[in-house]
Amino acid sequence: MNYELIREIFNQCSNNQMRDVFVSEVETDDPDSIARSFCTGTNFSLSKDILPNGTIIYELDTDGLRQRLSFTPD
Repeated sequence: MNYELIREIFNQCSNNQMRDVFVSEVETDDPDSIARSFCTGTNFSLSKDILPNGTIIYELDTDGLRQRLSFTPD
């Protein structure tokens, strides 16, 4: 299945609401494995939410670095 992947990396600096955003196209039958590939630290958490439109959102915290991965089906 083809997805548009939006990866947001949240800024850790106080009073700075900016974030890095990367957009790409991915073809996969297992978005979970792609999300887990971003969990490279020693301490990480991962949560998953599926929206009614089919978008899969992963919230990651890897050694204090917060990220959001949004997989939207094409």
